[in-house]
Amino acid sequence: MKNQDVAKKLVELKSLAERDRLDITEDISRLEEKLKTGRLATSTAWKRVELARHPDRPGTLDYIERIFNEFIELHGDRLSADDPAIVGGIALFGSQAVTVIGHQKGRNMKENIRRNYGMAQPEGFRKALRLAKEAEKFKRPVITFIDTQGAFPGISSEERGISEAIARNLKEFSSLKVPIVCFIIGEGWSGGAIGIGIGDEIYMLENACYSVISPEGFASILFRDPSRAKQAAELMKLTAPDLLSFDIVDGIIYEPVGGAHTDPDFTAAKIKLQIADSLSRLCLKSPQMLVRDRSLRLQKIGAFAEPREKRQHFLKRLFGG
Repeated sequence: MKNQDVAKKLVELKSLAERDRLDITEDISRLEEKLKTGRLATSTAWKRVELARHPDRPGTLDYIERIFNEFIELHGDRLSADDPAIVGGIALFGSQAVTVIGHQKGRNMKENIRRNYGMAQPEGFRKALRLAKEAEKFKRPVITFIDTQGAFPGISSEERGISEAIARNLKEFSSLKVPIVCFIIGEGWSGGAIGIGIGDEIYMLENACYSVISPEGFASILFRDPSRAKQAAELMKLTAPDLLSFDIVDGIIYEPVGGAHTDPDFTAAKIKLQIADSLSRLCLKSPQMLVRDRSLRLQKIGAFAEPREKRQHFLKRLFGG
C-alpha cells in the first residue's frame, strides 16, 4: 500500500470514527505507524478476535454472492433435518462446477436465532458430508468457509451424536477423492471448525482466528476466570501468522485496513484469486495423489523432534531403567 493510499485511508477512518462514534484507535495508530516507518504495526491477538467477531464481517453467503455464479443451495442431511448454521450447494466458479460449504451466522438477533449463531448441530455436519460425497461422485472440487464459535454443545445436539458426526466428517473428508480448499474467514474454534476444515490447502484471512478452543473457554479452564479471555488470546497463538508459522495453514489472505467488513468486495476478490490458484494445481492431481498428500499433510501437524538424550532419559524414568 502506497503512502498516499494510507493517508487516504487514515482520513476515511477518522471520519468514520467521528461519525459513528467508533473506538478504532488501534487501527488509526497502525496507519500512522505505516506513514512513519513504511510498514503496518502488528495488531494484538485480542484485536484480531474482535475483528473476527465483528457483526458486519462478511460471512459465507456474502462471499458466495461475490465469488461464484448460479449458486443453488441444497438443504437437509437426508436423515432428520436441515441445519441453517451450515449452508452449502452447487455453484459455478468461472465455468467449473464446484460444491461450496460453510458456516453462516446472522446479521441480527432474528437471523442469529435461526442460524444458531453459526454453531452447527449434527444435522449440519451430516449435510456437509452429504454434499461433499455428492461432489466426489460428480468430480466437483469442494470449497469450504469456516466461521464458527464451535459446534452446538446443547443436550439435544449430544443426544443426536454431535461427536460422531464431526468424527465421521474428519474421516470422510480426509479420504475424499476431489480437491478441497478451506478458508478460515472469521472464528475457527474447536471441532465445529475442523468438521468442515480438512482440506488439501487451508488459508486464513488476516484477522481470522483458529484454535482448539475459544479464548473464553481457555480462560475458564486454565485461569478459572472467563473475564481473562483477552490475556488468554495473547497466549494461545491463534492468529494467522501463528498458524502459518506452525504450517497448519498454507497462506494468509490480507484484508483491507480496519477488517474485511470495510471492503467485502476487496476481500472476496483476494479469496477468488486464491481459489483459482489452488484449483489450477490441485485439479492436476489424480484422486490417489490428493488423498495421499492430504494424509501426509495431516500427519505432519503437531510433529516435533526431541534430542536423543532427552528421549532416553524419559524412557529410563518410564521403565525404571
